Amino acid sequence: MSHTLAIIKPDAVASGHAGKILAHLEDAGFTVRALRMTRLDQTQAGAFYEVHRDRPFYGELVEFMTSGPVVPMVLEAENAVPKLREVIGATDPAEAAEGTVRKLYAESKGRNAIHASDSDENAAQEISFFFSRHERLGVG
Repeated sequence: MSHTLAIIKPDAVASGHAGKILAHLEDAGFTVRALRMTRLDQTQAGAFYEVHRDRPFYGELVEFMTSGPVVPMVLEAENAVPKLREVIGATDPAEAAEGTVRKLYAESKGRNAIHASDSDENAAQEISFFFSRHERLGVG
């Protein structure tokens, strides 16, 4: 089994879809190993998305991720990273496959309901960003 990080973003929390998204992920075969609701400040969101600092959407992304509560979670499954990315769909919900989280719940490419780690290495770093070792049930 492997682990990945997902974050239900402010748009999905505000529209009341967090529970539906969590159920969707569990129905897809993921086991939740850690979960919380929190609100990121500018410093936290900036640090989390540091890898995108030089991209034109960075400022807008940080502003969006601090606009309301988020729900980060550690998910476990076989090949968790690629499996989650398949389950959530393309970044742009207009391009996402039918039945994916983003097709069902995202508003737009910028307000796309959920974040997912893009590699095992990033998943490990992102999990550590949100959860201490003792908060991660069954996760190293």
